[in-house]
Amino acid sequence: MHFVEAKGILTANHGRHGMNIYRGCTHGCIYCDSRSKCYQFRHPFEDIEVKRNAPQLLEKALKSKRRKCMIGTGAMSDPYMHCENELGLTRRCFEIIRHYGFGLAIQTKSDLILRDIDLLDEINRLAKCVVQMTLTTYDDDLCGILEPNVCNTRRRIEVLEEMQKRGIPTVVWITPILPFINDTAENITAILNECVRVGVVGIIDFGMGLTLREGDREYYYAALDKHFPGMKARYIRSYGNAYELPSPNAKELTRIFKEICLANNIISNPEECFQYMNELPDRYEQLSLFD
Repeated sequence: MHFVEAKGILTANHGRHGMNIYRGCTHGCIYCDSRSKCYQFRHPFEDIEVKRNAPQLLEKALKSKRRKCMIGTGAMSDPYMHCENELGLTRRCFEIIRHYGFGLAIQTKSDLILRDIDLLDEINRLAKCVVQMTLTTYDDDLCGILEPNVCNTRRRIEVLEEMQKRGIPTVVWITPILPFINDTAENITAILNECVRVGVVGIIDFGMGLTLREGDREYYYAALDKHFPGMKARYIRSYGNAYELPSPNAKELTRIFKEICLANNIISNPEECFQYMNELPDRYEQLSLFD
């Protein structure tokens, strides 16, 4: 890892406020879109760029905001990188969010988030905290191939259970679904049944497939050559250099997804999930007018 002095920490996009404390990732997911060349990494992806002044920048930004809002993190780089265990920058930023009464929406694959569950509980009681977990495969052996350097699916489900016990709302991403690898009815059904059991508020699916860009594609295909001999050739025959790679089973998988979500009152539309994650309860919006 290496350290930088960042000029800013909060970004605003379509009314959503986000922050990335780290840049790059050590989780090793074979399909990671953040590896794509369009994001212009100027350092090796696993050499984590650490914004060492993130807490100071965040405090300055939140101090000047008169209206409370949700702060999102994890869309580009997981806030619970392995180095977070040593550095604690994510926790310090969450303490600042709690102090100033803002809400928080976190996206992660790491069980390190349990270290901060008391803090997340406080934020949820004072404003709102939503924890998002990615679940791509119910098979933990396959998970070890697809997402090798982070906790497995079973452990992530345990994290969701712990959040449920605290009354912290959760959202699950079941993406990407990799054609010919984890795109089975059995896999999707097993994941969704666990989502029902642990009481998730919403589940985000972007079409039961995968997207590949330059940089990401090469890394993914190298992993296919290593772990799934012959699969790269099958992908090239089926998709060429397409950006969107829908599963041939997408229609059936989407039907299963919609039926289970509808039967269990789970939000299944991505925009509705994002709307839920970006809304603060009315009472906090009202209180913030007098800050």
